[in-house]
Amino acid sequence: MPRIRVGISGFRYAAFRGVFYPKGLPARRELAYAAERFDTIELNGPFYSLQRPHTYASFRDETPDDFVFAVKGSRFITHMKKLRDVTTALANFFASGVLCLERKLGPILWQLPPNLGFSRDRFEAFFELLPRDTDAAVALARHHDARVEGRSAVATDARRRIRHALEVRSPSAATPELVELLRRHHIALVVSDTGGRFPYLEDVTADFMYVRLHGDVELYASGYSRSKIRKWARRIEAWHAGKEPADAVRVTEPSPPRRAGRDVYVYFDNDAKVHAPFDALALARELGKQAPLQRRAG
Repeated sequence: MPRIRVGISGFRYAAFRGVFYPKGLPARRELAYAAERFDTIELNGPFYSLQRPHTYASFRDETPDDFVFAVKGSRFITHMKKLRDVTTALANFFASGVLCLERKLGPILWQLPPNLGFSRDRFEAFFELLPRDTDAAVALARHHDARVEGRSAVATDARRRIRHALEVRSPSAATPELVELLRRHHIALVVSDTGGRFPYLEDVTADFMYVRLHGDVELYASGYSRSKIRKWARRIEAWHAGKEPADAVRVTEPSPPRRAGRDVYVYFDNDAKVHAPFDALALARELGKQAPLQRRAG
């Protein structure tokens, strides 16, 4: 059954300590504490550097059974290589331990830089490289190079689907052509709220939605008012029901309603002033979601 998941982007922030995390909580307990309050977290570390299998395995083991991680893809692929000639880089990424998350592996997020506009050939070549299940990811990961030699995990415990989502930050990338290409490859276009800093689109391109809330006014710093939380809840409910908001911002015609509904993943990234965790909790309450801690206690 389709599900709404609401969480935060990253969880290791010094500013969270003593504000969201209780004073004196050991750093090693922060993930477990967050996972008692959210049912998903977006992992940012893999964006900056290749992680290690034991890191992913520890994340898997420290979270509840029904928890899911989204994983932010490597900026070496998106920002440095700009999606060109990235077969080996993709192999390294998937060999670095991503599959150790096992059943807790959620969507892979690919965030493009502001200076990367739309190029059909480049984007389509990248989309065709992306593994769509864990068996395909293992096959790709076997082509890793020396960067992960001796620190790789090239195996899967079961064949599972892998979903991908794309966040664009160049106005020239926010085009009908990109939307149609994403639909053809069943990749979600990220609904990215950046207070007007980067493109905002709500075109539905896959059987799930991926929403990133970076700040209502100021990127990474602004919180969301109660009225804005309500607004987002109503939009999320529409997507979850397989529909679209009546005032959806699109560059193409709406997708046909999906009778089976859609999974919706929502991540607050306005962490600079510690708004993210409290906004996520407020949105979850507005959606009528019971906190994981409360579910387990019940």
